Amino acid sequence: MSGCEAVLAGLEAELGWIRDTYIDLHRHPELSLEEHRTSKLVEGKLAAFGYNVTRIGGTGVVGILANGDGPTVLARADTDALPVAEATGLPYASTVDGVMHACGHDLHVAALLGAAKLMADGRRAWSGTYIALFQPGEEIGAGAQAMVDDGLVAKVPPPDVAFAQHVMPIPAGRIATTAGPVLSAADSLKITVYGKGAHGSMPHMSVDPVVLASSIVLRLQSIVSRETKPGDFAVVTVGALNAGATSNIIPDRATLLLNVRTYDAQVRASVLAAIERIVKGECYAAGSPQDPDFEYYDQFPLTSNDAAVTEKVRAAFSARFGADSVRHATPQTASEDFSRIPDAFGVPYTFWFLGGVDPETYRAAAERGTVAQDIAANHSPLFAPVMDPALSIGVQTHVVAALSYLSTEGATP
Repeated sequence: MSGCEAVLAGLEAELGWIRDTYIDLHRHPELSLEEHRTSKLVEGKLAAFGYNVTRIGGTGVVGILANGDGPTVLARADTDALPVAEATGLPYASTVDGVMHACGHDLHVAALLGAAKLMADGRRAWSGTYIALFQPGEEIGAGAQAMVDDGLVAKVPPPDVAFAQHVMPIPAGRIATTAGPVLSAADSLKITVYGKGAHGSMPHMSVDPVVLASSIVLRLQSIVSRETKPGDFAVVTVGALNAGATSNIIPDRATLLLNVRTYDAQVRASVLAAIERIVKGECYAAGSPQDPDFEYYDQFPLTSNDAAVTEKVRAAFSARFGADSVRHATPQTASEDFSRIPDAFGVPYTFWFLGGVDPETYRAAAERGTVAQDIAANHSPLFAPVMDPALSIGVQTHVVAALSYLSTEGATP
């Protein structure tokens, strides 16, 4: 029996409490950086499994299992929920008004806890150090940095490699990954432009910020169409334009909320520079009495998988689940802050997608051509991954990825 098979042999016996943990987490969601109950639950489980447990970054939890000589592997799960009112009708639906696990982080936590238990019970089959890291605040892009700022690198043994996974609206049992960019970088901006207020009947006495902001919105559309090289990816979205409060008063300012998505650092820098140049230029052209303000927030780094790590883990997944179950992932325009953790250590990583939709439901929707309409995506109030086999696969992927690196040298036969 291989080391992987030996560690996973106990999975069936553990699935009961893993399911119960998932249900408990789903019933009791907590918003970003407020994951106090979740953190206590995780701490208790890890301590019972024999891990050295420490709290880092407020509600972040790290469990360390040293097991002889060999590599150090870090596996991460995010823990926070969203300000979304649940509409799934599940018997274990959220008990917190206006808050739900609408992105599957409850499944991530339960799966990593399951993997942590199997790794602890299967120590005779491997050698090295296993780190289970439970990160808060992913939804607002602040949790990974909070852990880094609280001394993560000094408090945790340096890993040789890091892993993370995310449940997605693809068939349960399917795993998808790719080398290179897999999730986009994201930047949100609040831009305030200034005009001169006046009565609506006397527009000549004003510098109209509504007209100014409108010009900016139109001009921003040329960044992707005329300043970004064909084939390079970029999205510039103006999600809000706010100015004034009544019909016959020209206000003195307007605010725009922008979101930018990119897969390349140079493209990102170019797009952000173009936004600032265009805004400043339009303000000058309009005779704005004051320079515009730029406020950057909710910034997420690029998630770009290391090619060698991804290929090694993909091969291990194929060996365990079959090549047909492991697919090439199309890079997603969603964003994550996981990469700040391996980047802080300067180590390679890979991030994969985990199926969460009943396969027959997905197949029927695909045949009708109604996947977008019939399959609830992440952040939807209807988002509800199927517990089986998604949880079981999620536990296994963590174990398989870890054991593709952890040495058997020094392990007790």
